[in-house]
Amino acid sequence: MNQNNELRPNTLFIEVSKSGLPEVDGLFVPSTAPPVKSESGTESSAGYWNGKMAWDRADGKSARSPSISYSNTYRSWRISRLDGHLAYDMVCEEELPPIEEPWHVYKKGVAPAPEIVIHYCDPRLPCPPATIVFVLGGPGTGKGTMCELAELQLGWTHLSTGVLLRDEIEAGGPNAQVIEQSLADGQLVANEIVLKLLQQAIENTIRTTGKTNFLLDGFPRSLGNLDGWYDLFGRETELPKMLYLDCPYEVLEKRIMGRSKYTGRNDDNLESMKLRFDTFREETLPTVELFRSKDKCIEIDTSLDRGSVYKKFAEQLSEYTDESLVGQPLSERAEMLLGIRPFPKLGN
Repeated sequence: MNQNNELRPNTLFIEVSKSGLPEVDGLFVPSTAPPVKSESGTESSAGYWNGKMAWDRADGKSARSPSISYSNTYRSWRISRLDGHLAYDMVCEEELPPIEEPWHVYKKGVAPAPEIVIHYCDPRLPCPPATIVFVLGGPGTGKGTMCELAELQLGWTHLSTGVLLRDEIEAGGPNAQVIEQSLADGQLVANEIVLKLLQQAIENTIRTTGKTNFLLDGFPRSLGNLDGWYDLFGRETELPKMLYLDCPYEVLEKRIMGRSKYTGRNDDNLESMKLRFDTFREETLPTVELFRSKDKCIEIDTSLDRGSVYKKFAEQLSEYTDESLVGQPLSERAEMLLGIRPFPKLGN
């Protein structure tokens, strides 16, 4: 085949770290080596070698270009030292250098093998902008379910402030105790903590996956949250769209108590729910009203069946969603979330 006519441009960047040879560590950029024939006779083009993407050292010091490339002969990815000798390899047929499996220390290498991170944008430059949609609603309105469905079926990234906070608790970070107490008391977690976690998650996702569409589940929970958002991203930033999921309190109460049997969350009980609902009404509803006043709030009634709710939810995301993902068949997980098929029984 004609490699030059069929390969998409290499726009990825690779970061190598923690190797036994510090000279191997560093940033690698899409190769600019001129077209040549490789050892297997394949003609390569800029950014490619043997039909797969390839990279040069960003500092230009390596005697071998590309410095990270694939060998058809040995069916392996390879990383070279500064003198051009190969130091690490990975036998596989993956399209990109593996990032989760341990590499092999080659003849001229020194243990340990390096860690590999693939960046979808140049890490030396500011992070590309994200498309943000805020998703709000009281406890039990189905925010998490709708966001997970959009992630599964439409390629959006679902960021739940609640999950980010609970993950921080599990990691035992410096703010873990403060976060845990706030959640147990049904209170809002400090603005700076929430915003820092969101910023880190958004930037890490864009840089390592290339995805720029985000659903922020449970944010902004207060006008103070929104002020903090503007402080972080700039007052000139256009106000994101908000999807507000609304549902009668009686229905919410039944949902919360029903899911408490399965979630194991210490805030899934009537007392915590009332605290959370009161906090939502006092702190969050003014934010919803602000978005309404600016014609940025779309209200969705989640007392309807899940299929109808998801249809309305997806329609509001359609203008930003990759057309190739719209209308694709439902995954098994999506069918479970929509109640079309049962969840597997515990132990199966």
